[in-house]
This record gives sequence, structure tokens and C-alpha cells, in this order.
Amino acid sequence: MKLEDLRRLTKRLQGAQTPETEQEMAAFLHTLGLEPGSFYQELEMSDRYVETHRDISSSNATVSLHSHDFYEILYCTNTCGVEYLMGTERYRLQKGDVLIVPPGVSHRPLLPEQMPEPYQRDVIWVSHEFFDQMLHHTYGRSWNELKKAHLLRTANTPWEFLGTLFRNGVLEAEQRRPGWQMLVIGNTVSLLTYLYRAVQEETAALPTIETPQLLDRIMAHIEVHLAEKLTLAEVAKQFYVSPSTISQTFHNKMGVSFYRCVTQRRLVEAKKLILQGLPLEQVGHRVGFADHSTFYRAFKQEYGISPRQYRRLQTPE
Repeated sequence: MKLEDLRRLTKRLQGAQTPETEQEMAAFLHTLGLEPGSFYQELEMSDRYVETHRDISSSNATVSLHSHDFYEILYCTNTCGVEYLMGTERYRLQKGDVLIVPPGVSHRPLLPEQMPEPYQRDVIWVSHEFFDQMLHHTYGRSWNELKKAHLLRTANTPWEFLGTLFRNGVLEAEQRRPGWQMLVIGNTVSLLTYLYRAVQEETAALPTIETPQLLDRIMAHIEVHLAEKLTLAEVAKQFYVSPSTISQTFHNKMGVSFYRCVTQRRLVEAKKLILQGLPLEQVGHRVGFADHSTFYRAFKQEYGISPRQYRRLQTPE
């Protein structure tokens, strides 16, 4: 589903997002056959090159571990206690943080139960095609550095002004005045260039990864053993804790069970393998599902489409 379609369908939910409107949104998505926690995965770009918008999430919002087939660049507009899981690394976000999430990288915010205000971020989606054109025609191989996952802390650095550029792009997309599409593209080119400089010159602060906790160690274990059988009892034994401790950790931090999180991570990896052209009959086994039918059912339940339909949608004719 394209973001503009979702907004058109949910136009009746006006005003600031609150726990009540989040619940209304979840109920409405259910009527459309979408899983509220995973619909971020189902979103598609409407534009061929660039899109930008503002996202707001309250403390009870459910966002699954997910990935996209485009680049997602987030600018955190406030400090509200949110942590962010990108791959196997976890960061505590602050106002002014910029996250660069490449295609296929699993990610999600970890929203605390109590936040002083909703988690707000300005978002830019950049297509593979747009990134590759800039790489080929403008910057050469050194641009590849920006195609990796990054978190940059711009507060109190020479790059603090980037927040204004993010906001300018969002306002153009919201107001849609004549020529707004070209201004959004031009604004994005400027942003990407400044981010490239920040990465190359290392003049933006690089936040330290949060001290590994039980969740981080288990997520790293899942990453390494994704294709193998993973049971709660065996993982608990591996980390010298009780199964209930792991269950409680995932419930409190991720908002899902241990097994649901493992399934989400396997499906993220499956999407990558599907786009790489691996035969569909081999994908499920490669990422740890017992058989193809189990993989098919999990994929269809999570994304609302079959693996074959996903390949067709993502493969240009």
C-alpha cells in the first residue's frame, strides 16, 4: 500500500495522534486486512525517486521489526526516551539524530511505556534508482559510504542546520504548491550531499552503541543462528536465564513474544533473498522455517501477500 493511499483512507482521523487515535488507526487497519504492527513493511513509494513526510508515534504504538526496499533517512525532532534498533545495534535517540537505513536492514523504534511526548521524526524515502544515479553520475565510489547504515548526532555540531532542510522538504510535500516535487528532489540532493560530507569528514558526532543488555545479546544470537532451530528453552540455557526472563524481556522491550520476533527477523531476511532471485522453494529453508508451507503462511500473515506476489511487485517488468 502506498503512503498516500493510507492517508486518503484514514483521512477521517484528524488532529494530533494520541493513544486513542492510535487505537482507532489499528482498528481501521484491521478492517483493511492489514496488521497494524507490520503495515510499515507494506508501504510502497508513490514517487519514483524521493518522498518525504513526518511520522508521529505515541507510547502504545506497535511497530514491528521491518525493512524496506528503499533507503529510509530519519531525523529525530525531539528527545523522548526512544531507543532504536538497527540491525543488531541499539541506540538511544536524541533530538537532531539522523538515521540512514539502507534497503534490507531490519530496524524499528523501541517505544517506552511512558513518554513525555510522542516520538516525532521527519522521514525521507529515497529509491534505489535515485541513489544509484547519484552514485554513477556524481560522486563515484566514495558515495558508497553513505549507502551503509549510519546514525549521526548533529546536535551541537556544524551539521545542526540539517534539521531545517528536513523540515523544509516535509513542508513542501505537505503544502504541494506549484513545483513542489522539484523542490523536494533538490532539497533531498542537498541533504544527501551534506550527509555525505558529515560521514566523510567525521565532523558529526557518532553516538556510542548502548551497553549490551540481555536483549542485545539474544538479538545477536538470533542473527547468527537465523537458519537454525531456535527455541526459547535452548536460548534461555545459552544465556543462563529462565525462559520467563526472556519472554518478559521481549514483551517489555519489543512488544512481541520471542517467537514472533524471530519470525519477523526471518521474514526480513526472506524478503532480501526473494529480491536476490533465490528460488522461492529455497527461501524458507534458508532463513530457518521448517518447510515451504510454514514459510508461505507466515509471509502471507505478516505482509498480506504471498512471496510470489511480493517478487512480482518488486521486480520491474
